[in-house]
Order: sequence, then structure tokens, then C-alpha cells
Amino acid sequence: MSTAFKGWMRPGPVPPGGVEPSPDETLDGLCGHWKIFQYAKGHRFSVDDILTAWYGTSWCPRADRICDLGSGIGTLAMVAAWRCPGAVLHTVEAQEMSLALAKKSMAFNGLTDRVTLHHGDLREETIHAALLKDGAFDLVMGSPPYWPVTDRLAADHPQAIPARLEVRGSIADYAQAAAKLLAPGGVFACVFPNDQRDRARAAYRDADLLLLHEREVIFKEGEAYGILLMVGSRRADFPPDFETKAELPEVESPILIRRADGSVHPSIALARAGLGFPPGLG
Repeated sequence: MSTAFKGWMRPGPVPPGGVEPSPDETLDGLCGHWKIFQYAKGHRFSVDDILTAWYGTSWCPRADRICDLGSGIGTLAMVAAWRCPGAVLHTVEAQEMSLALAKKSMAFNGLTDRVTLHHGDLREETIHAALLKDGAFDLVMGSPPYWPVTDRLAADHPQAIPARLEVRGSIADYAQAAAKLLAPGGVFACVFPNDQRDRARAAYRDADLLLLHEREVIFKEGEAYGILLMVGSRRADFPPDFETKAELPEVESPILIRRADGSVHPSIALARAGLGFPPGLG
């Protein structure tokens, strides 16, 4: 079966390049023509990251200013920048090694003038003040660590540990930070495991965010484990009884990545097309 429609061309701008990976790094395709620097044996971007940026930019009414919390190597920010070419972006990352990779990727893709990289902890008021210096954000995104430090083994590479375990805050901290950074009518997009749905919903609720949309992603047909893509806004932006009358969150039909036989499901193929990948099935 063909992997692309006849005549399909990769969309979006061609990056200027001019930056090369170090011996311990790789330079990999991200969306459209854009590429991302990663450590060969460190934390690497996942489908969770790119789908979060896709989902957030899909539901944000207008994204002029975007913030990526706990941005790591800059995956969400770059996907959002690709999908929202007029937007200005800010990122927050505590690990210097991840920030250095993100800086290289921004330069490679010609994003240096559009993206401001902040070094710090997303929970700190000084970081919030720096982010809000030029205004609040239409879209705030985050791919928080999924587990408390006591629930899983640490990763082998030090860069991957905070991406996996709650070393510097949980989904609740991400939601609290987003609530402070959002402009009226703005949205907070997040991802979390589907077996922790209650915990994710509680993070939105406790931050006075109204969870508007929720979509499950199943990695393979017949397997229970997957992720939840979530989008919410400040509760203050809606009437007091809006949640009940609208029957929120709106739970959309799941996205299935692979059928039981390993073939690509059309629902993920549609999402991939929106990220600059070939729209065919392979």
C-alpha cells in the first residue's frame, strides 16, 4: 500500500539549517521540513508530545502568544510554531542540557526571533513574572512527568529522569502555572496517562480551570494503556452553570495508532497529516 497520496508534498517552510549535531546527538524529523536535536541515549520526543501540540493548537481559537511549560528539548513549542506561523512563543525548562538542545533546534529551524527560552522552574513566581512581562498567553501547553518518584524506576540518562518522574512538580503544578499565565479565553493543553484520568481532571479543577475537551489515544488495538489529550480554560471565563449545561468535558472519539495487526489506523493518519506527515496509510 502506498504511504502517501499521489502528488503529496511536504508542507511548510524549509529550515535554514547551518547547525550540526555533536557526536552524542541526533538530528531527527519533527514536522514538515523541521528537525529537532536530541541526545542519542537521552530523553527523546514522543507521540505524546507532538499530539499535545496538535490538540492544543487545534482547539485554541487564536494563538498569537504560546507558552510551553517544562519544555524539555522544545518539541511542543516547535510543533506549535510550525502550526501557528504568526505566533510568538516562550518556553520554560529547568535542565540546562535540554535547554542547550532546544537552542540548537530553534537556530536550525529559523525560530530564534520567534521563541524566547527561559531557564528556570515552572513553579517559581519569578519565572511567571518573566513570562508575563509582555502579556498573557492564548495557549499554554505542557507534557508533565507521569509518575511520582516512588512509583517508577529512574531512567538511565539524567536528562530523562525529570521528564518521566515528578522531580520538579506534577500535573497539578503545571495546571496551577497555566492558570496564572492564561489570557482571558486562552486554553491549557496537557497530556497524561489514561489510567490516571481522575488525577488529571483534579489538576484542572483544583487550578480553577474548566476542562473542555478530552480525547484518548490508544497505542495499539486491544491494549488498555494510552494517553489523554486535554484542553481547558479559566473557569472564570464561563458562566457558573456552564459545565453542567454543556456536559463537560466533551469526550471525543478515541484515536487509535495501530490496529491489532500492526497497520496504521486512519484516525492517527489524519492527525499526522495535520503535522506535516504523509496522509497515506502504511
